[in-house]
Amino acid sequence: APMRQNFEQIRTHVASAYRVTASEPYLVSLELSLESGQRHQTLYLTELENEDGRPYLRISTLVAPITGIDPKRALRFNWESRVGYLATSDLDGVPYLHLCENRPYEGLGAAEVDRMILELGGLGDRMERELSAGGDLL
Repeated sequence: APMRQNFEQIRTHVASAYRVTASEPYLVSLELSLESGQRHQTLYLTELENEDGRPYLRISTLVAPITGIDPKRALRFNWESRVGYLATSDLDGVPYLHLCENRPYEGLGAAEVDRMILELGGLGDRMERELSAGGDLL
């Protein structure tokens, strides 16, 4: 697979393989269809820079509003998880729990981007279902 060295190459790949729902400078959001279309999960791809200026790709997905979530469970997940970490960020003034993964662009091919999208999308959907009694809002 070709090297995916910049965000525009990643955007082009994502647009050819997924249902893109928003596309802005350094942001692409897509809707991943799961369980033969029975469930869906929205993922966000953004570019961020490391302290040394190296660009990273962040893939994230909303899991649930943070209200009512046991912070110990979230921190335990972060400790045990090999892929992805939990973070919080506001959406329309409401703090949400997000599942995220960051990767440097070096060596980041299309297959790895796909693997991250599928892994985070599936895991995010399972967490959403677990935390929201089966809901599929995100």
